[in-house]
Parts: sequence; C-alpha cells; structure tokens
Amino acid sequence: MAGAEIIGKEEIKEVMDVLETGVLFRYGFDNERKGIFKVREFEEAFAKYCGAGYALGVSSGSAALKVALTAMDVAPGDEVIVPAFTFVATYEAVLEAGAIPVMADIDGSLNLDPDDIEAKITPFTKAVIPVHMCGAPARIDKIVEVAKKNNLMVLEDNAQGCGGTYKGKYLGTFGDMGIFSFDYVKTITTGEGGMVVTDNIDLYSRSDWYHDHGHDHNPNVGRAMEGRSLLGFNFRMGELQGAVGLAQLRRLDYVIAEQRKNKAVIKEALSKVDGLKFRDIPDPDGDSATFLGFNLPDAGVTKKIQKALGDEGIDTVLFKENLWHYVPNWEHLLSQSTANSKKYPFTNPMYKGKADYSRASIPHAEDILGRTLFMQIFVNMSKEKMKSIIDGIEKVSKIL
Repeated sequence: MAGAEIIGKEEIKEVMDVLETGVLFRYGFDNERKGIFKVREFEEAFAKYCGAGYALGVSSGSAALKVALTAMDVAPGDEVIVPAFTFVATYEAVLEAGAIPVMADIDGSLNLDPDDIEAKITPFTKAVIPVHMCGAPARIDKIVEVAKKNNLMVLEDNAQGCGGTYKGKYLGTFGDMGIFSFDYVKTITTGEGGMVVTDNIDLYSRSDWYHDHGHDHNPNVGRAMEGRSLLGFNFRMGELQGAVGLAQLRRLDYVIAEQRKNKAVIKEALSKVDGLKFRDIPDPDGDSATFLGFNLPDAGVTKKIQKALGDEGIDTVLFKENLWHYVPNWEHLLSQSTANSKKYPFTNPMYKGKADYSRASIPHAEDILGRTLFMQIFVNMSKEKMKSIIDGIEKVSKIL
C-alpha cells in the first residue's frame, strides 16, 4: 500500500492549511486563499525532486496519460506502441486520444522489449509508451534510442515507479513526457491524482492549457478573461490532493528505503528455493521495490508454488491470469467495445492500420508471465509478519 500506510499528522496539517482558507479550487480566489497554493507548491517540489523542467498536477494517473498524449498531438489515424503487460489505463488513454494502441512484447525485465519496437512500427506510428511496471525500470535508454532513430515520441508511464531511477536519473524524465499516478495504492498517494512532467515548454504549455478548458493561466488577467489557444477539458488537481501530495513527497525517500529493506529480506529467503529466478531488473539500484517478482521453470510449478504460498498466508499475483494488467485477457478491448456504439476509434476511416492483439504476437510475454509470481512489498512490516513470511517460504521450498 506504500504511501497510504504512512498517512498521518503531516498530511492532516497540510490539509488543514487548505480547509482554513475555504478555497479547495487550485486557481483564483487569491484574496481568500491567503497565499495557500498547495497544488502549485506540490508541482514545484515534484519537478525539483525528479529533476524535471516542468510538472503539472492532474486529477489522476489516467488523466495524466490523456493530457500528455494530447499535448504530444497524438490524434485519430495514429498508432502508439504499448507493452502487453500494463494496466488497462495505458491503452484506454490512447483510445481516448482517438489513436490505436499497438501491443508489443516484453523482455526479461517484464517491461517493453526495445527489440520489439521496430517490428511493430508502421507508417501510422506516432509514439511509444514504455511502462515501468511494478516499480522497476524498463531499459529506457535503449527504448529512447530506438524511438529517436525512428522519429517517435516517448511518453513514459511511471504510474507504478515513482521515485525509481535508472542509472541515477529519475524514471519519468527520459522521454519527451512522463506521467505518475498518486491513487490510493501507489508509492505516494493523494487518494486520486497524477502528475505530468516534461522538459519541453511547448509540451508543458499545451498540457497546462488542455487540462483546464484551454485557460492560458495568465497571472495578469482575471480567470474569466484569460486567453485561449485550444479547446480543452477538466483534468485539474484539487488543493486537497495537492496538500496531501506535499506531505507524501517529503517522505518518498523513506517509503522507498523501507520497501527496499523489506524486499531484500524476503528475496534472501526466496533465493534458497531451487529453480527460482528473480525478475531481471536493468538497474537494481533504481528499483522502487514496490513488488518482488520471481519466476519458476514452468507454469505448472508456478501455480503449485502460488497455492502453497497462499496456504501459508503469503499472497502472490500471477499476472498472466489477471484481468486488468495483461492485454490478451481484456475481452472488451479484443471486441473493440469502446464507450460508443460505433466502436470508435477502431472504426475510424482515418485509421488505415490493423492492430494485432493475438497471443502469438507476444511470445515472450506468453511464456514468462505464465511462470512469474509477484509479491507486494509493504512499508510497514512487523518482525512478526516478516518471520511468518520467511517461515512460510522455507516450508514451501521443501515441496520442490
């Protein structure tokens, strides 16, 4: 549960600052808010933490994807390459932008395989979305290299890896744009909420305008009289979210440090299990340690181990059978059941391609996800809880 585990007095203090002004909206009401601008402060602190030029708070991680794709001018007729292993929102955001998500395979890191990108490029490809799944980095340097070679934009989906790094640089800051999620189960939480980051002022400005109905946020003009460059929608972050985010951000390093400590203990116990191998993490020093992934020789053994661990009270996830994180399991996507009866954008005559969501097109994902289990790592793990996990693993190891 990460940040949700540590909600306390710091969050309450920041929220009370907002409630005492009575201004929950992030823009305007300057006299009433008495200098309290929590979302603005959160954005500035987050950009500084990540080393990004600009940060924009939005209403959710899903909204962050939609806002960033729109800023990048991804539009009807375009394709966007996305890994087969991700949360459904990554695909939904592409469809919301009117484009078509193209499924690509994963590598040993369980993230987007850089070597599969070029195989999935067509004349309609506009961008690629690498996802740092379950808190560990993709081979983002190679992905960016391949994208640049093919004139593709890169949007990093770092919803699950806030605070993670790759070779000393923060995840989310390698591509043209990056996004983060702060929902209740993320590394830091604001309940709901998300962030868009970029070093490009034009992309930031387009995001800023779009997420607030086209307002240009000219500080010298009243809100109702601002200029407009484009039509937008409402994806604003509220002041209460910004307040909680500020408190959580201050303890992000603590959250990751505790997760890494707890993960190391459990990993040591699992390392004694015959035939077990750990997820390949391209830069272990950059792992946010929100999950521990490990694989076994075949799917049959994996399910046997999962059941045995469950009998010992140790929960694991087999993502190949999960209904929300593996594309071949999304019956609504496969049947093109979008939220309109015309199945747009799949049926858009502007789109001339043909997306392939077959299992045969992602052989490595089909193999490795079927024999990989994930354990969630918590911030607060008592000595008693840790001992019960280690004892359970020792019992299970004897069945192999």
